[in-house]
Amino acid sequence: MKKNFQSFFFLLTLHLFFISCQQENNDKKKGTTEERTKLTSISIEDEVVFQTIDNFGASDAWSMQHIGNWPTHKKQKIAQLLFSQELDKNNNPLGIGLSLWRFNLGAGSAQQGADSGIADEWRRADSFLQLDGTYSWQRQSGQVWFAKAAKAYEVDQLLVFLNSPHVNFTRNNKAFSASGDQSNLAVVNYKKFADYLSHSIKGMENLGLSVDIISPFNEPQWDWADGGQEGTPFWNEEIAEITRLINKSFIQNNIETKIDLPETAQLNYLVEDDNKSGRGTQLDYFFNENSAGYIGDLEHLGKVISGHSYFTTSPTSKLVGERKKLNQALKDFQNLKFWMSEYCILGDNNGEIEGNSKDLSIEPALYMAKVIHHDLSIANASAWHWWTAVSVYDYKDGLIYADKNKKDGNFEESKMLWALGNYSRFIRPGAKRIQINSEEQLPEEILISGFRSPDNQENVLVIINPLNRKIQVQFKNNEKLLTPRSSYVTSSAKNLASVEYGTKISLTEKSITTLIFSK
Repeated sequence: MKKNFQSFFFLLTLHLFFISCQQENNDKKKGTTEERTKLTSISIEDEVVFQTIDNFGASDAWSMQHIGNWPTHKKQKIAQLLFSQELDKNNNPLGIGLSLWRFNLGAGSAQQGADSGIADEWRRADSFLQLDGTYSWQRQSGQVWFAKAAKAYEVDQLLVFLNSPHVNFTRNNKAFSASGDQSNLAVVNYKKFADYLSHSIKGMENLGLSVDIISPFNEPQWDWADGGQEGTPFWNEEIAEITRLINKSFIQNNIETKIDLPETAQLNYLVEDDNKSGRGTQLDYFFNENSAGYIGDLEHLGKVISGHSYFTTSPTSKLVGERKKLNQALKDFQNLKFWMSEYCILGDNNGEIEGNSKDLSIEPALYMAKVIHHDLSIANASAWHWWTAVSVYDYKDGLIYADKNKKDGNFEESKMLWALGNYSRFIRPGAKRIQINSEEQLPEEILISGFRSPDNQENVLVIINPLNRKIQVQFKNNEKLLTPRSSYVTSSAKNLASVEYGTKISLTEKSITTLIFSK
């Protein structure tokens, strides 16, 4: 009897266990279904505005010096992808409509050839100034071609940037530092360097290219002593002194170009020294009126401070924390804008994504979009620039990838091209970021930013859904349900493709979506 009772009790327990498991499984399925069908209302509060957007850009380094000499039909197609604001017959964008183009004024290492000490000839850069001290405006012809193409597509601004002073002015006659212990520009050549910039800008104007902005310094925190590319460190007092001389030269030569600086290697160097004493805390050093290095009153210095987002994007706590810290510091400089002036996916990013290995898929595009969102929405960046428009390397650094061939080759688009287009094509210079509020809790991975068009006729929203499932949303303004006038999706299957939505919008899994609402 005892044995039978024990058997009965065991079977009863087993039965109840299976019922419990089945109920738990049903609850999970129910929860998943509810998550997928839940409709979240999001409010567009366009009366609350933040920063004004100046531009979205990318650079011609280093490939355009060669690709600009490819067959015309191929480079025209690349230019269309980068610069066009036109739509095809199906309402799909032909390009991403960049509003700024970065032109690399090289240090002349390309003219030195193997003697430059830069092993990879595609990383050597040319200059209009020749080694014998004369100027040739036929040089940098490939880059000039793309700069003129940008102008023809009505790209708003042209920025000229340098990674190193010309080798005619450097201490070691190289385009990279000998040791990193000092800058590679001798004091005796400061004025020559300033006048070189003036002369180069004047020469470009004669080529039909008006230079809006010049950036004389690049990532001055790094030593640049390995010969991997052009570059030099600079200390803050040097930057201040050289910038004063550039400003003076521009005045003397009636040049209207604005100066952008300091293009920090990481965002944190704008607000702290970290491990680079004398090369950090640059926001305060250059723009605090009580600083010995104050240059904020120079006529040609733009009311902008620029920095790079490298090595500050993972994990999420760092991505958010560094940008909050920068935004807080900028509150003491009300008339100063912040530009995020260079980024591509470098390093291991805390295990989230590797910079190594080219990847044309949606994954790096989603990571890029996440960085753009946080730079715009937390750091309040007024501009956002990708590093290199066309890459020839096995790395996550290109919007477009091309064969490493100087005369001809093939090229292919990456999803990162179109993800940037979700922003650059529709958020035009003069747009203002606006407040977006979700009435219910969205998954924290869903990121939404909103912008009011320059003419105040449209609101543009960009939504990132990195999840493996669709998200259902609807949008309101003053309690009125909205239907987007047009919508564009970048996903595994779509490249900034036009789609139609009603008031209820299903955000595709692993996608970046731009919604445009008429006001």
